[in-house]
Amino acid sequence: MSLKEKINIDKLPAHVAIIMDGNGRWAMKQGEDRVFGHHKGVDAVREIAETAAELGIEYLTLYTFSTENWNRPQNEVDALMSLFVETIEKEIPTLNKNNIRLNAIGNLKGLPAENYSRLINTMEQTSANDRMTLTLALNYSSRWEIINAVKSIIPDLGANKIKNDDIDEETFAKYLNTSNMPDPELLIRTSGEMRISNYLLWQIAYAELYFTPILWPDFGEEDFYEAIVDYQSRERRFGMTSEQLKH
Repeated sequence: MSLKEKINIDKLPAHVAIIMDGNGRWAMKQGEDRVFGHHKGVDAVREIAETAAELGIEYLTLYTFSTENWNRPQNEVDALMSLFVETIEKEIPTLNKNNIRLNAIGNLKGLPAENYSRLINTMEQTSANDRMTLTLALNYSSRWEIINAVKSIIPDLGANKIKNDDIDEETFAKYLNTSNMPDPELLIRTSGEMRISNYLLWQIAYAELYFTPILWPDFGEEDFYEAIVDYQSRERRFGMTSEQLKH
């Protein structure tokens, strides 16, 4: 039985988040510079997005560029921004062919103007698609997102739009960038690193974590299936006991 055949379509995670790690190390193993790895990483994004959509995943969120990534060598940052501009609009036909809507979270207005403009254009041209929502976390930091949510709540309190007693987990989540999607049920990180790296800290409170040593450019269809099979083998208790779940 193939990995795909082992997947229970009725128990798919609605939302999968991925930390795409290892582009630079992959390139160095090939004797190339880090930028070459980022180019190959784009191919992996395309393959995994199409695989997830075909399988029936409703939301796929990719950690594309963190606020901390600005601290990388300038030539790598410049290359990443250039790659983003080259890629984003080129993918519109593929996104539309696969009925995938592009979304983005993060401090988007902090991106270079051309990148922001092309991103918004692509989001608009794919907005009618409803098979899967592909979200890019760009210029994103979970701590930034949480602080930004608090800053948004404060004026609403002052204007009596909400009351202090109204602020609970559900209310707070509405002020996050991900307010229009469910929390991830599965978080995948490639490259063997075992940390969250300031990614969706609020949203992954009960997500299943899956770490693989495979570098992102080598992470393909079968590897995604393997992560889903592993996810479906786990018992998700949400603080309860196994016995409680059986009743």
